[in-house]
Amino acid sequence: MEKTTIEIHKILFPVDLTENSSKLLPYVLSFSEKYNSTVYLLHVVQDLNKWGKLYVPHPSMDKFQGEAIDAAKKTLEHVCDDQLQSCPNFTKIVVAGDPADEILKAIETEGIDLLVMGTHGRRGLEHMLFGSVAEKVVKQSPIPVVSINPYKLP
Repeated sequence: MEKTTIEIHKILFPVDLTENSSKLLPYVLSFSEKYNSTVYLLHVVQDLNKWGKLYVPHPSMDKFQGEAIDAAKKTLEHVCDDQLQSCPNFTKIVVAGDPADEILKAIETEGIDLLVMGTHGRRGLEHMLFGSVAEKVVKQSPIPVVSINPYKLP
């Protein structure tokens, strides 16, 4: 049997900008260093327009959405500055939409080779109401997915 060499040039790491993402970074960086890969950090801001025209005491839903995206970009910059000095190759992406759909879209548009993502471990009613981003992505991803439960890490 011939040995196949695996090339991983691009790694997608969806981040929710919580402590859980920080717990997963050592795994992402390990893959990146081993394969000399570029890490694509993706944060998806929930598309508020999917809830319809809710009354929000704010000038407009679009402006509120824009401010959420700007805040996410700034937070992602801090993550990069504080925690990614050991990863020389990274790209930051912030978009609005459905997290699972945007992750799958980024895989295609960026030509990603490997996806490393966390799970939230929702169960029961919460899982039924909010669904599972990881579950949907794992089922539909055209590339290998490394799924890590941050609650099981030390």
